[in-house]
Amino acid sequence: MKSGTRDETEGTFHKVKGKIKEIVGKVAMNDDLEAEGKKENKSGKVQEKTGEIKKVLEK
Repeated sequence: MKSGTRDETEGTFHKVKGKIKEIVGKVAMNDDLEAEGKKENKSGKVQEKTGEIKKVLEK
């Protein structure tokens, strides 16, 4: 798998995982888990965008 595609896939995975943690944190009233989820969601977005840029540059 090319680097850009892998980054995009991993970024999407981290976005979903972060969103789940964020929701669980809200439901459980666990501020730490909610914050961790938000952080992971944002880092997933960055990784996904990095993958998109790499794919464009590889062409």
